[in-house]
Amino acid sequence: MPSVYLKTYGCQMNERDSEAVAAQLVAKGYTIAPSELVADVVLLNTCSVRDNAEQTALNKMKNLVGTANKKRPDQILGFLGCMAQSRGKELIDRLPDVDLVVGTQKFHRTADYLDEILSGRREKIVDTAEEPGSEATIREHLLNGSAKSRSVTALVSIMQGCNQRCTFCIVPHTRGEERSRSVQDVVAECRQLVTLGVKEITLLGQIVTSYGRRLQTGAGSPLTAAGGASVPASQLVSSLAPPPHTGAHGVTRPTATTPFVQLLEAVHEIDGLERIRFTSPHPKGYGQDLLEAYARLPKLCESAHLPVQSGSDRVLKLMHRGYTRARFTGIIEKLRRAHPRMGIYTDLIVGFPGETEADFEETLSLCREVGFDNAYIFKYSPRQDTPAATMPGQIPQPVREERNVRLLQLVNEIADRKYRRCVGERVQILVEGPSKKNPTRLTGRTRCNKIVLFDGSERHRGQLINVNITRAGSFTLYGDPAIVGM
Repeated sequence: MPSVYLKTYGCQMNERDSEAVAAQLVAKGYTIAPSELVADVVLLNTCSVRDNAEQTALNKMKNLVGTANKKRPDQILGFLGCMAQSRGKELIDRLPDVDLVVGTQKFHRTADYLDEILSGRREKIVDTAEEPGSEATIREHLLNGSAKSRSVTALVSIMQGCNQRCTFCIVPHTRGEERSRSVQDVVAECRQLVTLGVKEITLLGQIVTSYGRRLQTGAGSPLTAAGGASVPASQLVSSLAPPPHTGAHGVTRPTATTPFVQLLEAVHEIDGLERIRFTSPHPKGYGQDLLEAYARLPKLCESAHLPVQSGSDRVLKLMHRGYTRARFTGIIEKLRRAHPRMGIYTDLIVGFPGETEADFEETLSLCREVGFDNAYIFKYSPRQDTPAATMPGQIPQPVREERNVRLLQLVNEIADRKYRRCVGERVQILVEGPSKKNPTRLTGRTRCNKIVLFDGSERHRGQLINVNITRAGSFTLYGDPAIVGM
């Protein structure tokens, strides 16, 4: 069978989608190629959140086309994912040598489409149509079971799409409306992963805290009980969650909890699972039940990636974010009340249309007030068909660049101080395997999601161990191998 090279751009959702596509291809007999130079098929799983991500993928494909025309004329080339969804046939019109364009609700069709192209039954395929139930089709994982390369962490998609409609964001267009998998389906996937040696699971969604709120009812839907009767989302989730007032490990839990928190409880009950994370939530989803879950669910790591985007109430309103700065900082206070050393991570946008210098200063002051462990900073990028793209007050590129530099410098200074304060502490890490940058060392992450490097042996892989921190680098901690404890 042919070999396939799959390159991924963008977020963890894209990483998870690529992993599932690769697993489906392998199940059909394809092999995964180490590079595009030796692959029979090259697929780019694309991102559309920013123009730079699209341009990077387009330029990569142009280079692939040029190389294929000279050296591999029979090589099959394709786009997957968000840019494929938003641009569709335009990609083949622009790059006629591209053979396949598969949208975000059609990932599970990729292997079949490649079969059709390679067999000559079809020449080119573009499929960006909606497909009911597609949120439940990405279950496969490409986990190597060998002792030297087995995965101990895994990403599990619990939903697709987004209904938030932030004025800067193209995701509702590329991913569609919110569609949640059933809790039984999610828990079954997590259980299977644990039997394969996975110790930590990250639950994924565009707005993961919206899980279950818009599950559809009807025949064959995730909320249809035996015999065809429809049941509420909360009842379906509760069927696998611990009963009210008992909770995980006998800890009292609130009677009224959201479907997402009930899903956390159900996953928490899986024997052999050591850690749970999730991303990305929305500040509006941090109700009291989720805040309390951090304190009462031991497997839920004390780490929160909570995108704020701006420190200015005026800009937040223009963005249609649905919360204020005070509401956001109140959530942070409650999280740190649950865990004083809670790792807090965020996303920030600079240069949003209409952002004044005073607005930008509010973002700087928010970073000083909260003290983020890290922040992903993005220069505003106009996206086609989003309200912000036509808003007045578009910020000149040089101003965006200058603000990006200033904010990045502040975030790095704050993070550097926080990382240096870890020196001398003993922390628990889950050992994931050799470091990608330095394979002679092992790497793991703390419960607060900080990367730790240390000298150890293969026997440590997949274990929870204690490491004494001896020094701090740029967003990395180092442990002394002489004092590694079990």
